[in-house]
Amino acid sequence: MKMSCLGLFLGVALAACGGGGGDAGEPVLNNGTLRVAMTDAPSCGYDAVFVTVQKLRVHGSASAAETDGGWSELLLNPARRVDLLTLTNGVLEELGQLPLPAGRYSQLRLVLAANDAANPMANAVTPSGGTAIALDTPSGQQSGVKLNAQIDVETGKQADVVLDFDACKSVVKRGNSGRYNLQPVIRVLPRLSDAGARVVGYVEASLANSDTRVSVQQAGVPVKSTWPDANGRFVLYPLPSGSYELVLAAPGRATAVLSGVPVVAATPTEVNGAGAPIALAASSEREIGGTLTPASAGLRALQTLGGAITVEVAWASVLADSGAYTLRLPVAAPRLAAYAPNAAALNFQPDAAAAAKYRLEASSNGVLKTADVNVSGVVAPIDFGF
Repeated sequence: MKMSCLGLFLGVALAACGGGGGDAGEPVLNNGTLRVAMTDAPSCGYDAVFVTVQKLRVHGSASAAETDGGWSELLLNPARRVDLLTLTNGVLEELGQLPLPAGRYSQLRLVLAANDAANPMANAVTPSGGTAIALDTPSGQQSGVKLNAQIDVETGKQADVVLDFDACKSVVKRGNSGRYNLQPVIRVLPRLSDAGARVVGYVEASLANSDTRVSVQQAGVPVKSTWPDANGRFVLYPLPSGSYELVLAAPGRATAVLSGVPVVAATPTEVNGAGAPIALAASSEREIGGTLTPASAGLRALQTLGGAITVEVAWASVLADSGAYTLRLPVAAPRLAAYAPNAAALNFQPDAAAAAKYRLEASSNGVLKTADVNVSGVVAPIDFGF
């Protein structure tokens, strides 16, 4: 039996279905549903980052080209303009849902509307204290930002995914031109439970701002990031079940790491309460810099605590025209504590052996290069070429 595409969902029209044609109204017996939402990791130095979502495409093959058959499409009509900076601390923007034949889907493509004469600010950034500037989008994005995923759609059931759009890493400054490129960095996360699948906590009042970065990481790789709200509360959601390191960093402060934080689907993990907020010790910082070739390469700074726990402390914003980067890294010893359920207070202790010591990790097209640095003194420029 051939399959047909039917219906409207949450105001989102299903534009095409990879199952082929079929008679109008013919029931689909082996369909499940895919629901998609969007959220944001922290941004840096911006008051707003707007993107306009036009449609989402789904395919069973990770290698399928945009012109291949077998695509299903979720068309947003009208296209949805979203300020990513409103999607923090567990806030989600629902994009909609569509029926799909049961099976595994390995590729998503997020298609953004182009800036044009009718909508010149469809995708735009507002630097802190400034005015909105159109984001330059590569022509290749018209085919959609390719996202690899492993999504299992079961007959009669709903699969949930969240597109975690990292606004800070996605907006790239073009030197001193006053222009910015949009190079989307997006993770596909499962949304498994509305009750749990999250980490909740509080930082002290002086850290309750968008300069404070809170993330949960595994093996030095951030899985979800946010910043605390005006009350110091932070929520990291959605998260797959597992064990994480909670990493807190802020300008002029020593990094703090809470190890062994569990995440389960049934209930939220509350690491502390409002009455015992997390404080970060003061620290001087050292600025380091250099160049990356090509400029599309990425760079981050890692630190190892307790001789065994490696976390990402910072990542570098790279200028799109020159490949120049700068990083400001804390000199003081990072603080480490172990998670304990229902703890009255978190007892962070300085790791003196890790003070001022970092490993820079540059990456380009799957190739990694590293350099160890000690920021207790002046650091000469460090360049990476690929």
